[in-house]
Amino acid sequence: MTSEELAHCCAKALLEKQAEDIRVLDLRKLTDIADFFVVASANSPIHLKSLAEVVEELLDNHKVKPYHIEGMSGLRWVLVDAYEVIVHLFLPEVREYYDIEGYWGDAPTTFIDEKN
Repeated sequence: MTSEELAHCCAKALLEKQAEDIRVLDLRKLTDIADFFVVASANSPIHLKSLAEVVEELLDNHKVKPYHIEGMSGLRWVLVDAYEVIVHLFLPEVREYYDIEGYWGDAPTTFIDEKN
C-alpha cells in the first residue's frame, strides 16, 4: 500500500466514525517529515479517543506499526505517526489554535466527505 493509499484509507475510516472536516494534505514536495498529513476534528474527547482507536486498528490491519502515538492522555490533540502518514485528530478549538492547514497552506489538499 502506498502512503497516498494509506492516507486516504485513514481518512475514509475517520469519515465512517463521523469525524468532521477531514483533510488530506500532500506534503511530498514540501518536506521530508511525512508524505501526507490527515487532519480531522472530533466533537468530544470521547469521540477523539474513538477516532484514534479506529486509526490504530486500521494501521494494525494493514500491518503498519505506528512510530509514535501521543495525546491519548489529554485527548485534545492526538497524533498518530505512521512514518509516511501522520494523522492529527483535534478538538475543534485546539485545531483552530494550532492551524496546521494554515501552516502547510502550500500543500495540495483533498477534502474528504461522502462524495470522495
